[in-house]
Amino acid sequence: MPVRRDPVGPRQESVWDYPRPPSALVTPRHVVLEVGGRVLGDTRRAIRVCETSHPPTYYVPREDLADELLARGSVGSWCEWKGQATYWDVVVDDRRVPSVGWSYEQPTPGYEHLAGAVAFYPGRLDRVTVDGELVRPQPGDFYGGWITDEVVGPFKGAPGTLGW
Repeated sequence: MPVRRDPVGPRQESVWDYPRPPSALVTPRHVVLEVGGRVLGDTRRAIRVCETSHPPTYYVPREDLADELLARGSVGSWCEWKGQATYWDVVVDDRRVPSVGWSYEQPTPGYEHLAGAVAFYPGRLDRVTVDGELVRPQPGDFYGGWITDEVVGPFKGAPGTLGW
């Protein structure tokens, strides 16, 4: 059964028009990440990754992160497009939040510019914004898409969407 797309309004884009394999383009949008009362990241040069059926994910260059708050996690995963992912925990004072983000330290050809940049699950941080708009996390706990008013779905990740 085909997926019924949500209507697209002015200044909106449908995730069903995103490419597969995903695009990965640098954007000047202002991305801010906060956790434990601290700014984890602040950038205007994030890499916006868009893939069919997923809200965009923003990768923040390591130079724009409070690197002292990041600790290598104990898990990893594999992406058919970008390669082996390294997961990152955030440590603020005595609080450790596991697997808040991931990176591709040695991405596959075509995604080399992602090397070392870190993407974050917005639902695992205290506050994530794009151009001042509060980001809503993609449904489910596997994908790390960032939902803003500019994107419409339906989005993969909710119950019953695994086969999309």
